[in-house]
Amino acid sequence: MKLATIHDGSRDGQLAVVSRDLKSAHMADAIAPTLQAALDDWAFIAPQLDSLYTQLNRGETRRAFDFEPQRCMAPLPRAYGWVQGAAYLHHVELLLRARNADMPESLRDDPLMVQGGSDAFLGPHDDILLAHEEWGIDFGAGLAVIVDDVPMGATPDEAHGRIRLLMLANDVSLRNLIPAELAKGGGFLQSKPAAGFAPVAVTPDELGEAWRGGKVHGALRSTWNGHLVGQPDAGVDMAFNFPQLIAHLCKSRRARAGTVVGAGTVSNRPTGKAKASAGYGCIAEQRALETAADGAPSTPFMRFGDTIRIEMLDEGGKPVFGAIEQTVRKA
Repeated sequence: MKLATIHDGSRDGQLAVVSRDLKSAHMADAIAPTLQAALDDWAFIAPQLDSLYTQLNRGETRRAFDFEPQRCMAPLPRAYGWVQGAAYLHHVELLLRARNADMPESLRDDPLMVQGGSDAFLGPHDDILLAHEEWGIDFGAGLAVIVDDVPMGATPDEAHGRIRLLMLANDVSLRNLIPAELAKGGGFLQSKPAAGFAPVAVTPDELGEAWRGGKVHGALRSTWNGHLVGQPDAGVDMAFNFPQLIAHLCKSRRARAGTVVGAGTVSNRPTGKAKASAGYGCIAEQRALETAADGAPSTPFMRFGDTIRIEMLDEGGKPVFGAIEQTVRKA
């Protein structure tokens, strides 16, 4: 099942069911007004949405319309929680190395996780509005899940059964603001503006064999100003799968339906299963490699007017979630 939220002028938009090929859609207002409303009563609402999805794919609905990603908000425009794990240790190693810091051994067994702002996510074509280029504007290609209610102390196996939807994310970072925040002994706040999401959230079964072991297997393509800069495989080098990340979150708290859990920027090591040509899912990684090789980075961060496109294609070359295509603008 594929779901989207159509912008109607309200903060939460209107829930729509989208066809498998992303060509048509049907409003789900007769079933649930918003995605959060569906998540709040998922056991009752989901079968009805799935029935509408089946009819839509068969061409049996009367009120179908052409699906336009430009009309979409984030699938879940605002959420009760947004936490981001660092599941790809190669990404963490590169960024710590660039700051002349060693990676703590504990990170290999216990995931790093930060909490971000969830009150206003960006839609797939919303501009990234920021005040200064000097903040070090960076994109971050990643994946996230939306969970149902998860009790405190849930095991990874229990958490796996609470994953309802998967999304494609652009975790925007302001790299030049991070050092000062970390120096205070706290975490990211100003350095993490609103994240953006692809237009469609999908149920795990839609991914078929690409969803296994609590991971999404497939390349995330990042195209910066029309140039493909990275296509790392999300299922490779993921040290902590989504059930493990959710269980880590719920060690000392419960998660409410609609909580979004990200896995961080997808990053592949240049050896092993991933090839060196996988590129990068954020600019900071490329700059870290340049610093290690040449003593200083040569790739700039994003500037006003720059565009980033992030998407994942299935085996047939068709987009799974639709695409994120955002432009950085001066606020």
